[in-house]
Amino acid sequence: MQDETDIQETQEWLDALQAVIRFSGKERAAFLLKQLSDRATDIGVKLPAAITTPYRNTIPPNAEKRMPGDLFMERRIRSLIRWNALAMVVRANQSADNLGGHIASFSSAATLYDVGFNYFFRGNEGKELGDLVFFQGHSSPGIYARSYLEGRFDEEQLDNFRREVNGNGLSSYPHPWLMPNYWQFPTVSMGLGPIQAIYQAHIMRYMSARGLSPRGDRKVWAFLGDGECDEPESLGAISMAGRENLENLVFVVNCNLQRLDGPVRGNGKIIQELEGVFRGAGWNVIKVLWGRLWDPLLEKDEKGLLQKVMDETVDGEMQNFKANGGAYTREHFFGKYPELEEMVKDLSDDEIMKLNRGGHDPYKVYAAYAAAMAHKGQPTVILAQTVKGYGLGAAGEAAMDTHNVKKMDLEALQRFRDRFGIPLTDKALEEVPYYRPAPDSPEMKYMAERRKALGGPVPERRTECPKLKVPGLDIFKALTKGSGDREISNTMAFVRAIAALVKDKNMGQNVAPIVPDEARTFGMEGLFRQMGIYSSQGQKYTPVDHGQIMYYKEDKKGQVLEEGINEAGAMSAWIALATAYSNHGVPMVPFYIYYSMFGFQRIGDLAWAAGDMQARGFLIGATAGRTTLNGEGLQHQDGHSHVLSSTIPNCKSYDPAYGYELAVIIQRGLVEMYEEQQNVFYYITIENENFLQPEMPQGAEEGIIRGIYKLKSNARKSAKGKAAKKHVQLIGAASILSEVLAASELLADEFGVTSDVWNLTSATEAAREGQDVARWNMLHPDKKPRKAWITEQFEGNESPVIASTDYIRAYVEPLREFIDGDLTTLGTDGFGRSDSREQLRRFFEVDRNYIAIAALNSLAEQGVIEAKEVTDAIKKLNVDPEKANPRLV
Repeated sequence: MQDETDIQETQEWLDALQAVIRFSGKERAAFLLKQLSDRATDIGVKLPAAITTPYRNTIPPNAEKRMPGDLFMERRIRSLIRWNALAMVVRANQSADNLGGHIASFSSAATLYDVGFNYFFRGNEGKELGDLVFFQGHSSPGIYARSYLEGRFDEEQLDNFRREVNGNGLSSYPHPWLMPNYWQFPTVSMGLGPIQAIYQAHIMRYMSARGLSPRGDRKVWAFLGDGECDEPESLGAISMAGRENLENLVFVVNCNLQRLDGPVRGNGKIIQELEGVFRGAGWNVIKVLWGRLWDPLLEKDEKGLLQKVMDETVDGEMQNFKANGGAYTREHFFGKYPELEEMVKDLSDDEIMKLNRGGHDPYKVYAAYAAAMAHKGQPTVILAQTVKGYGLGAAGEAAMDTHNVKKMDLEALQRFRDRFGIPLTDKALEEVPYYRPAPDSPEMKYMAERRKALGGPVPERRTECPKLKVPGLDIFKALTKGSGDREISNTMAFVRAIAALVKDKNMGQNVAPIVPDEARTFGMEGLFRQMGIYSSQGQKYTPVDHGQIMYYKEDKKGQVLEEGINEAGAMSAWIALATAYSNHGVPMVPFYIYYSMFGFQRIGDLAWAAGDMQARGFLIGATAGRTTLNGEGLQHQDGHSHVLSSTIPNCKSYDPAYGYELAVIIQRGLVEMYEEQQNVFYYITIENENFLQPEMPQGAEEGIIRGIYKLKSNARKSAKGKAAKKHVQLIGAASILSEVLAASELLADEFGVTSDVWNLTSATEAAREGQDVARWNMLHPDKKPRKAWITEQFEGNESPVIASTDYIRAYVEPLREFIDGDLTTLGTDGFGRSDSREQLRRFFEVDRNYIAIAALNSLAEQGVIEAKEVTDAIKKLNVDPEKANPRLV
């Protein structure tokens, strides 16, 4: 940027702009500036890389909406909240367990929350549903402290902060699973709150457009930190919010300029950086940088020197000003120009230290929130400058280690008490007591009145919603009757299932299919015209395929959500719908279908959050398995998603082979989640390999749901009526089941070995039941032992058991302890690669030949056949015994 070369000319331009604003208004001025920008671009003038405004408040003092409440009463309440939050953490760390906790984050954000609670956060007891508020995870002590003053918690619960095992405890951070009637969203995994907030606002408009849940004036509030904005998820979807004009969304970024170990941008200005990013993404940006005590100084700044120093001072130095005190600030901030020193000559060092930042000034914060509420057509971000550890003084205000302050000595407690006027004696401070005024005190009455006016308590999570009437299995008769002579994939079977559900009169409108992209890859384009693709703007163009039956149809009331190449965004949309029963009182049935490799591996943290939030819905991992997606290669081939999904306790995962299995699983999931209202969600993998879909065998339902059932038996009897010794149990799953069936025939025809073939629909669910039964038996030694389903199926078995899947061996290994008989597992350990299905299965050693060799080898180990027979079989089947281990290449 060029330095000033003609002050008079510059002033003339500024005067002209001021005249336009005065006589024609701000909109005219904005229009002229846009015209100047366009003309500058046309003639090649280089414009600034990002549009940022001077480092001062966006809303000038004369335009601020005045806060209507009792400032002194609110400061008194806020001080009590600060004290109780501090006391809770300090008391937790005085115990022998040293449980930890955080003080500094809430200390910096207390005013940001307080103004919201007093004037803006609406509860669920009003005429409309309440706001959705994403509280920053490390600020949870302050939220608990407010609820304590409101009478929602007692002292015992505060003393049980981070003591959750024996009940009556408060979770360390926001966790709906642990406090299901309190927290709405888990937010301490940084970055996940912001992206989920965006998609909650998106889904709020989707549901309103479809007439399912009116939006009204509901807002989604997301509180986050400036350091948190370095997480890719924090800013990764802000352009979508701008593009969709999500005026129901407000971000409040607590810009205390520090992350956990030091400055966010020590050599730069994070607030200016964020302003440029959000403006570029189409957001309304409101900066709240300086408190009221700065207003007189800024008014005196006729030469713009104060503004110049504000613009030039980097964040690392801003941190120093609050850490080192008023004298340091006088010398290193105001001392840069004699005129600024003269401006503050009548201020003491203490008064300079008290020049407050905007995020600690309730008047400035109220004005920003009010402006955000009134703004239309854009999401709003409020960038509020604060001080980390505000109020802690020498104990940690703005220090590098502020984030880790958990304990305070008596002297520090005394200073904190004096600063915030807490009515406790020095003697009482030794116990670090909580303080709550009497229920009929002015403070308690004021708090109660404010929350009553705003619709009741916040945070609050609703758990009740209407039940859906789930159709019976006969709705999926197109799947349960098989495909006849036609080969189809179970992906196509899934599409048929969705089409059937959408037509159901009781729950069809609640079904919400979601894809990140590639719906056509999954054969879902038939849903485009039938259901429409949701677009807040409708369709302003004629699609190139408009002449086709299954054309690309966007619609304001569309039912399908296609979120673009954005797995994290699509998953966040799924979470919003999967928790709509709580946040909207409307049970939605979301089906999110995606490349399985880009599911749990890529968005595992969001899936874990979904479990925490008690999400209900279906995740569909398409093109699953390491050898079914021929030609795609390493990053597309999934051999481990079921292992990853098994780590989430309330995620029930299945790997069906046939359409009828898929129908049974979906129908059972619908009953569990929408009739029984269990807090589970389903992960189902499907493949794109075509094969004949058989009719459902009679009585197969229970085995399908419990994880395994017998599909075929060609066991032969000896003359004495016993099973022949050359017999094996073959277990297969999904796409590899066809290889297992072929191996069964190969063993019988070529080697005289008979077999039973078992269909493994879920190793995870079978193993979980086994583990639960084992636990019960261990704790009830005097009772008759229980038996798991899978144990009953193989009880008394002496034959070798060979289990083969398209996943790594770790998926099936947990079954070992529950199966009678020697178990050999075959799987696709190693990196994927592109080739034909036949070559891939041979490479990973899960094809029919390797299954047969594994079976023969197990028989040899049992002494049923000679080892030479195995060696001969290896030669006969043209298997190279020196072939490299696929896990290592």
